[in-house]
Amino acid sequence: MQDLTPRQIVEALDRHIIGQDAAKRSVAIAVRNRWRRLRLPPALRADVLPKNILMMGPTGVGKTEIARRIAALMDAPFIKVEATKFTEVGYVGRDVDSIIRDLAHRAVQLEHRRAADRVRDAARAAAQERLLDQLLPGSGGSDDGPEARERRERTRQKLREQLLSGELPDRLVDVSVEERGPAVNVMSHMGLDQMGPEFEQMFERLMPRQTRRQRLPLPQALEILEQQEVDRLIDADALHQAALRRCEESGIVFLDEIDKVCGGPSEERSGPDVSRSGVQRDLLPLVEGTTVTTRYGLVRTDHILFIAAGAFTLSSPSELMPELQGRFPIRVALDDLSPEDMHRILTEPENALIRQQIALLATEGVELSFTPEAIVEMAEMACRANAKLENIGARRLYTIVEKVVEEVAFSASDAVNRSVNIDVDYVRMRLADALEDEDRGRYEL
Repeated sequence: MQDLTPRQIVEALDRHIIGQDAAKRSVAIAVRNRWRRLRLPPALRADVLPKNILMMGPTGVGKTEIARRIAALMDAPFIKVEATKFTEVGYVGRDVDSIIRDLAHRAVQLEHRRAADRVRDAARAAAQERLLDQLLPGSGGSDDGPEARERRERTRQKLREQLLSGELPDRLVDVSVEERGPAVNVMSHMGLDQMGPEFEQMFERLMPRQTRRQRLPLPQALEILEQQEVDRLIDADALHQAALRRCEESGIVFLDEIDKVCGGPSEERSGPDVSRSGVQRDLLPLVEGTTVTTRYGLVRTDHILFIAAGAFTLSSPSELMPELQGRFPIRVALDDLSPEDMHRILTEPENALIRQQIALLATEGVELSFTPEAIVEMAEMACRANAKLENIGARRLYTIVEKVVEEVAFSASDAVNRSVNIDVDYVRMRLADALEDEDRGRYEL
């Protein structure tokens, strides 16, 4: 976990997300408290639980992006799930334990990547030696004389230099490639993820790995052999244990659409709403703290950070189960986006939409530019479209920008004019008709 203060975390989020300062501060404090907890005495550390967060706000204002960016910033296992994907035990659908199983799998992937980075140099050297053995066959043993061994070593060194410099791109070698059968993936669509990790592992053992020889160019063969050496050098058991600890100590679960599982008493519900409270009851043990069996081992959920989010337009957080409400003590209301916010989203973030469009067309040799008034007009039109049609927040900007640059992007490959400046009149020409005609706008904007 990176050693970042709450202020540094907020500053890092500001480079990608506009506004929503209260939500950023809450998430930054929650993440920093996990770093603080790990430095407490063991007796006290076990009793310090994460302060789960409930974000409330309309779609497209940054709820998911805040959680995703904070997980990437802290290099923590992260998974985003929609609460509507799950059903009460006994109904057809995914059970909530699969959230933790997926989180553990993500933690193993992250830990494998870190372990692979540590052994990458040794794996690359071993892979090169294996390739050199194929390029220069022969015993090279004690039966050869000193001159023969020296000559062989010189030849091997020359081949090594050619291999490292990429001078043998067309040379073909035989490589054993491991293949996994598709049976597990096929069965997962039939609910294998709910049959238990033990059954899944047994099924994989029944379907052994298969290897086949392939004749490949040297660069591709080197890449495959290097990955095989990485897998050989990594201790799988130690990796799984480290991944499970990482999952328990720094894992983040983002529960989206939590408002969609709000519901009244069971006797007042029927039809598709029948399992809403059941999903809440099933989620409660995960958030409170329980043990989930995964294919890598047992995972305790006591210290996993849960961030729930929802628009709550047709319901309120008070309609959640009281026990579940109490497990999300930090509540943050995210603000709707103003025209000023839309303008900042278009221009300020490192990955701003305007910068993306300029960079994309630059690959075709087209120099695209926008006047300040044109950017202001696009921001205001996005807000008007949200107010007139349906409020989808900053996502409306994707449609607006694409609609504006559509003609330029289409003709960029064979355009005679390699410099294009988009002004406010051009923006209005491209968008005014669709915005004025509400029926047309529903389809185009």
